[in-house]
Amino acid sequence: MKIQDIYKVYGRSPQAEAFFDLLGKKSVHSIFLQGLLCSSASMFFASLQGRLRRSVLFVLDDADEAGYFYHDLTQMVGQERVFFFPSSYRRAVKYGQRDAANEILRTEVLARLSSGNNLYIVTYPDALAELVVAKQSLDERILKLSVGQQIAMSDVVHTLREYELTETDYVYEPGQFAVRGSILDVYSYSCEFPFRVDFFGDEIDTIRTFDVETQLSKDKRQDIEIVPELANIQSAKQCFLHFLTPSTLIVMKDFTYVYDCIDRIYADGFSSQSLTEQLEGATEVEAERIRHEMKKELNLVSAIEFQKAVTEHVRVEMGLGKDEKQALVPFHIVPQPLFHKNFDLLCQSFEDFLLQGYTLYILADSQKQQQRLKDIFESDELKHYGIHFTAVDKTLHEGFVDSDKKCCFFTDHQIFDRYHKYHLRSDSARAGKMALTMKELQEMEVGDFIVHVDYGIGKFGGLVRVPVGNSYQEMIRIIYKNNDKVDVSIHSLYKISKYRRSDTGEPPRLSTLGTGAWDKLKEKAKKRIKDIARDLIKLYAQRRREKGFAFSADSYLQHELEASFIYEDTPDQNKATQEVKKDMESARPMDRLVCGDVGFGKTEVAIRAAFKAACDGKQVAVLVPTTVLAFQHYQTFKSRLEGLPVTVDYLSRARSAKQTKEILQQLQAGKVDILIGTHKLISKSVKWHDLGLLIIDEEQKFGVSTKEKLRQLKVNVDTLTMTATPIPRTLQFSLMGARDMSIMRTPPPNRYPVHTELVTFSSEVIADAINFEMSRNGQVYFVCDRISKLPELKMLIEKNVPDCRVAVGHGQMKPDELEKIIMGFINYDYDVLLSTTIVENGIDISNANTIIVNDAHHFGLSDLHQMRGRVGRSNKKAFCYLIAPPKSVLTQEARRRLEALETFSDLGSGFNLAMQDLDIRGAGNLLGSEQSGFMEDLGYETYQKILSQAVTELKNEEFNDLYQQEMEEGKQLTGEDFVDDCSVETDLDTYFPQTYVPGDSERMLLYRELDHLENDEEVDAYRQRLIDRFGPVPQEAEELMQIVGLRRVGKMLGCEKVMLKQGIMQLQFVSNVNSPFYRSQMFSRVLTYVTTHIQSCNLKEKNNKRFLRISDVGSVEQAVKLLNQISKIKLDDNE
Repeated sequence: MKIQDIYKVYGRSPQAEAFFDLLGKKSVHSIFLQGLLCSSASMFFASLQGRLRRSVLFVLDDADEAGYFYHDLTQMVGQERVFFFPSSYRRAVKYGQRDAANEILRTEVLARLSSGNNLYIVTYPDALAELVVAKQSLDERILKLSVGQQIAMSDVVHTLREYELTETDYVYEPGQFAVRGSILDVYSYSCEFPFRVDFFGDEIDTIRTFDVETQLSKDKRQDIEIVPELANIQSAKQCFLHFLTPSTLIVMKDFTYVYDCIDRIYADGFSSQSLTEQLEGATEVEAERIRHEMKKELNLVSAIEFQKAVTEHVRVEMGLGKDEKQALVPFHIVPQPLFHKNFDLLCQSFEDFLLQGYTLYILADSQKQQQRLKDIFESDELKHYGIHFTAVDKTLHEGFVDSDKKCCFFTDHQIFDRYHKYHLRSDSARAGKMALTMKELQEMEVGDFIVHVDYGIGKFGGLVRVPVGNSYQEMIRIIYKNNDKVDVSIHSLYKISKYRRSDTGEPPRLSTLGTGAWDKLKEKAKKRIKDIARDLIKLYAQRRREKGFAFSADSYLQHELEASFIYEDTPDQNKATQEVKKDMESARPMDRLVCGDVGFGKTEVAIRAAFKAACDGKQVAVLVPTTVLAFQHYQTFKSRLEGLPVTVDYLSRARSAKQTKEILQQLQAGKVDILIGTHKLISKSVKWHDLGLLIIDEEQKFGVSTKEKLRQLKVNVDTLTMTATPIPRTLQFSLMGARDMSIMRTPPPNRYPVHTELVTFSSEVIADAINFEMSRNGQVYFVCDRISKLPELKMLIEKNVPDCRVAVGHGQMKPDELEKIIMGFINYDYDVLLSTTIVENGIDISNANTIIVNDAHHFGLSDLHQMRGRVGRSNKKAFCYLIAPPKSVLTQEARRRLEALETFSDLGSGFNLAMQDLDIRGAGNLLGSEQSGFMEDLGYETYQKILSQAVTELKNEEFNDLYQQEMEEGKQLTGEDFVDDCSVETDLDTYFPQTYVPGDSERMLLYRELDHLENDEEVDAYRQRLIDRFGPVPQEAEELMQIVGLRRVGKMLGCEKVMLKQGIMQLQFVSNVNSPFYRSQMFSRVLTYVTTHIQSCNLKEKNNKRFLRISDVGSVEQAVKLLNQISKIKLDDNE
């Protein structure tokens, strides 16, 4: 059922009629809707939306409440009619930090109002406390464009410059514009997405919005308005309420509360610290403007003025109290009762409601949740209640029971105690900052260090055009030691990578050309990798022959456990769970590795697997590296499995001898189902009754001896291993053969975003943060990178927050002391944990929801991201304060990094790139520590390439017989199994002209992207993206895109190199003459072609290399067609 059908019921209610009657009376100035609670308020107003021919302003108590109210309305009425009007400051007004994304939303509301539309506007006191631009000065600064309008592009650009928009190559942030050929990109302050205007001569041909991150078009628009930043206009400002038409209704919960808030904000004004912060490094003109902006009389509204403005409108209040003078409309509504995941209680109360003739509606966003609920109600235990409910496709924030209508509206996130998240439209505007930061991580600027697989580490010298034959080629110039230069064709871009390594210390040494040192280094690394890979392949082959226990399929309890997970499952998590279960149900022993970032839900997968094993009467061992983690996992498992028929216990140093003895006795008797512990678990004294599943957490932290013991234990026990260090993608593929992996890359959707702020060091900010967290009984992490600074910080905190209990922890303490402190922090003996970065190692304390990082500019993106991931784990709002010197002092890089974090409050996709340096650590762990030494010398991506080469070589040489077997079993092998990659050389014109794609670094990015494409569909999509961003594709670029196909087909035919010069194509095949490739069907096809086209072909062997020359090939397109034709030749069956 659709949510729209429900609110129509409300539109026909007697209360709605009464409300309209009161609005019709001239004498009524304020109306009180008594008992309108929870989300019934948004439901009621959504239903009136069609009949109310006036605007409505909703004033809620704070930003979060307003956000949820806005979300409820958009679910019912759609985004076109409802607007959010936020404060233009990032945090409390007194700090004076403006936020561009919020300004967009404010400007959009003003622009809509000035064109006279009827809107629903949702806002809160902080936003109303600011004055806005006068209507007249807004009208002067709107540029309207529409499709088919006759206007020269130069005129538009001229106007944009007058509006003080900045011109860039590519548009990422509000207030920028860019011109490329006939395309004009512009980011107006009145829309969440930037516009792309396409001119045809002096006429506007099309207008579309586009996405900042991908720079691709979204949807078409007929007409648009371009509004510059309004905050800087120096004209008289007015109260926002004056912008509204006199007929507008003002709806609020409690007028006195709003009045007090506005009064308080006006009284606080702007703090002197924020003024000095902004004046830092400003010129005199700017300083004048900033002082003007920070005068409260010119920017804030006083409470008296606000009250005067309100009296001009009809005021509606809602809630519980009652004011005699007001006209009253009564509602009878109670909030949704809390069930705390107790399904019996839930069913009983549902049954009572049904017996009293109520209709049950359950609101949930996802079909999956609806299905889950149905499964739970239909399960054997709960079937006898006979519960029927109507599923509704959208959800509201708070469920309620309406006794007038005899309806219950229950939300699924309240039934399951989950966090519910609201989305504002400004989120997309913030994406630009992130996109830029991410892009800069990938971009190659002149002077960056880059690695070429064949030559070593050099500096990037930019793109140069070099004459080749009778045309030009675009080449990449690399500068080596002694100023030696190498020009590399853009077709071998895949051999080049940016030099990345784990720490950003001193710059790497440049390689010297022609000494062979680089090759020696590569060989050494390759040999080590081969040794490791060899063992893995053997071990895997052995495990495949073992027999294990096959578990039975899911029970109803399993469904109930999975449905009560407080977050939504991410697709990755779902997939991992399914894979693990499938492995458990098969007779082969499971050996699966689950990787994922902190807080991506690995533990949940483990809990589900453990529960499944316990349901079959098998015991589960959970092995963790530290005592603290053992205790923590124990708490997590216990709370998740509460009320289910399994017993959980843990073993570690923290348990007394007596307790340990008891646990061991019960374990042997089979009374403990799940046992969590440190490496004590695998000692001789522990006797299992019937062990069925072994779960290892943070595998990389265990020593060799522990791992050996494990090996003996687990030849036929199902094993599930978890690790938080993300494993590099290419490693995955090469180790695919050696182990089953599930990778979790998507963060959970409903995490609370962590509110992140950049502040300068001041005791008042620190005291504020700690006091706030203590006022809600929470705890605070305080991270500082220098051990020497910890004592003085402790004194500072104790002086400013006298009742605060501070604990200090760092890596130079004795392990058991440190453990005591951390256990104390978990048990809430302290309020603040002052520590060096040890926080990030896996502890997860749901009560700690504020983290303060001192000298944040000393940390890398991924470190900060991981530290921030430590808070916001529960359903409270979390805060992260990054303390750094004023922005003017920081290096550009550090500033960008901190700004990116500040803007992206949720854990999310953009961080995959920031995870690069984590990947680097991950690879080191997986392959042993000496490997990270090689990674330092070779750079990260090059190391990966060598790795995949090593595995290919192993297949060709030592495990040759494995392939023979596969071929005899009739498996079709192609050249791809024997060739690592196929390089192309040509003298045809293939590049992106500068006039088509401006900017070297952008061209490099496009070349690199093209280089990674796998198949024709991807190339087509890539071509569409180019047309969208830069206009029609020129001929040179078309040829360049064909090369991808050429390389792919070449690889399939087993070519290591394809040369296209002067109309002749030359293929060079696998260099190991004894390779099984020469006995495969692919090569037979090549021979068939040669024998049927003797005139144009010439097959020869020289220095143990086999070549095939084919004449009359004039373009890349022709070459691709020809090779495709060869690969599809039908062979006789008798071969």
